[in-house]
Amino acid sequence: KTAEAAKVIENTQRDVNIALINELAIIFNKLGIDTESVLEAARTKWNFLPFVPGLVGGHCIGVDPYYLTHKAMQVGYHPEMILAGRRINDNMGSYIADQVAKLMIKKGINLLNSNILIMGLTFKENSTDLRNTGVASMITEFKSFHCNVDVFDPKADKLEALEEYNIELVNEPSKGKYEAIVFAVAHDEFKNLSIDTVKSYAVKKHLIYDTKLIFKENEVDGRL
Repeated sequence: KTAEAAKVIENTQRDVNIALINELAIIFNKLGIDTESVLEAARTKWNFLPFVPGLVGGHCIGVDPYYLTHKAMQVGYHPEMILAGRRINDNMGSYIADQVAKLMIKKGINLLNSNILIMGLTFKENSTDLRNTGVASMITEFKSFHCNVDVFDPKADKLEALEEYNIELVNEPSKGKYEAIVFAVAHDEFKNLSIDTVKSYAVKKHLIYDTKLIFKENEVDGRL
């Protein structure tokens, strides 16, 4: 029991910490403050925990907290912080899609029937693992806006993506096609892309959103 509890709280702790940074990123966005700049300054303090905002998925961090909260409720305790963290992280895909949509409208880009490119589908960088990926909810949200969504991920298995999420991965992004490009996963292949190469995928009037802080603030239109 002790060993199982130790494993569960290890992942729960990471989940809650990421949820805190995600919530701070939402607050900083409303305040017009760049999240990366805040985190860089905070890291100068030796005991600051270096978590970054983003989507949470996988078979551990996005799952283990539910095991713990289920067991807690069986013994008559309703967890608050753990479930609050889960709600924040589970909603980040929809939040990002909403932010992109608002920025598109602000730039005068028509959202309806627009072409969106999602860069990355796996639940974390440089992994082939698609289990419980948070990118799926983002794609669902974009489709609810009646957008056309292409998903490119050089690490993900195409058959698994189709079977698990009904997502047909593209072989490569099309040139001059997209009104919005969203970086959802920080694969090395994406980090090695120049911003000019990224822009070559887009139409003249476009938007680039970086959820993983891959590019500099002045190179993109929005970041977490």
